[in-house]
Amino acid sequence: MHELSIAMSVLDIAADEAERRNGANITAIHIKLGPLSGVIPQALVSAFDLARETTPQAGCILVIEEVPIIAYCEHCQASRSIESPQWLCCPECGAPTAKIEQGRELEVTALEIEA
Repeated sequence: MHELSIAMSVLDIAADEAERRNGANITAIHIKLGPLSGVIPQALVSAFDLARETTPQAGCILVIEEVPIIAYCEHCQASRSIESPQWLCCPECGAPTAKIEQGRELEVTALEIEA
């Protein structure tokens, strides 16, 4: 379960920032997560809950923003939202869409810090 190592890395990022802010209390960690990241959101939340127990961020919550897959269709000359990672074809014309613009994200976007 690689989600545990990802959760631990996310907590390390929060701990580093808390240290830079003189031991500030991180109350929430916001991340963007795409379906092509290889991470299952529910598994990441479970791993995060387990990993945070023995850290200074034990009361911290994980807020996941799931982002859709967006691919550029050469045939239509437009960016389109793709419904399934198993079917990377334009929903309008059916052409294969190899140019993925969004959907691979796995990034920390914000930390909520208690004043």
